[in-house]
Amino acid sequence: MKHLINDNVKNIEISGIRKFFNLVSDEKNVVSLTIGQPDFHTPNNVKKAGIGAIQNNYTTYTPNQGIFELRDAIHTYYKTNYEVTYQPENEIIVTSGASEAIDITFRTILSPDDEVILPSPIYPGYEPLIILAGAKPVHVDTTKTGFKFTPENLANAITEKTKCVVLPSPSNPTGAAYSKKELEALADLLEGKEIFILSDEIYSEIVFDFAHTSIASISGLKNQTIVINGVSKSHSMTGFRIGYTLAPEWLSEQMLKVHQYNVSCATSISQYAALEALTTYQQHTSHIKKVFKQRRDYVYERLAHMNLEVERPQGAFYIFPKLRVNSMNSFNLGLSLVRDAKVALVPGSSFSSYGEGYMRLSYAYHETILKEGLDRLEIYLQNNNHLI
Repeated sequence: MKHLINDNVKNIEISGIRKFFNLVSDEKNVVSLTIGQPDFHTPNNVKKAGIGAIQNNYTTYTPNQGIFELRDAIHTYYKTNYEVTYQPENEIIVTSGASEAIDITFRTILSPDDEVILPSPIYPGYEPLIILAGAKPVHVDTTKTGFKFTPENLANAITEKTKCVVLPSPSNPTGAAYSKKELEALADLLEGKEIFILSDEIYSEIVFDFAHTSIASISGLKNQTIVINGVSKSHSMTGFRIGYTLAPEWLSEQMLKVHQYNVSCATSISQYAALEALTTYQQHTSHIKKVFKQRRDYVYERLAHMNLEVERPQGAFYIFPKLRVNSMNSFNLGLSLVRDAKVALVPGSSFSSYGEGYMRLSYAYHETILKEGLDRLEIYLQNNNHLI
């Protein structure tokens, strides 16, 4: 009965990241620089808020769009930090992680044969959801433009079928982030067009060299923008699965239908923990940004010293060096690094074909682990310079 399975499901694949880990999971004594998860524990006050929710029997269904107190805290957070206002009553939806937020967005706005433009290399979580919605992903090569859209490369990708542009800032896997000036240049191109902007801002608290700007704050774009964010990266709360969407009322009303029939509501206990996180965020997020910036600088300098072609990340906790491999692709290089150097990086091909030749390194690890992993990588490259 396999022929009865939905063709859109058959046309997507298991993540290349997961395929890679399945092949190397049995290797011993490997230093892994792969996981996109902060190595900080969830703050104690946030954990206590979750425990308190259980003890106070806040364990029932919540409103579909999330408890009002959390939506109000999200409203305040965005107004205070990013100078854009969304009404908690009808323009904010609390979701089961940012991944569900992206899913309900695509399922609301996309129809068969629509096109969604992606800046590639890019996190592999968008394309399958686009395909499941019956639409077509369109990849734009950003390897020559600092891993970012420019007005020129974006304009060249827009067609009469374009329904949405995905704008991750900062980006996984590259760490690229858009300055306000860069966003204003894109806004000049997109404003007034019947094209949605999905602005994925899950790493907004981890921007190093300038202040994070939400493209929704730029005049004229709010009505066509859906902002995605959450507490996973900013507060080491990946397992709590709390994300959220910010969008105009007329659009949020439709997205809420999809969310309602998908999960009913985000986990009540996690919502109360997220409420605590978003009302006491500054001390924690300031600390982790400082630590990640120090790690960014260390890792960048080490890779540059290895004579690798590498962009200095502007945010998140990933770096994406180019390894000019002549005799193997990035996936096989990843296998060789694990088996011969005992260090694991994510093959760049996991992030679209434009990631081929690159490797993603996560610096969401303690400095001693980063040093050991980079030492092993450097020794490997010195002993195998015929490959590079």
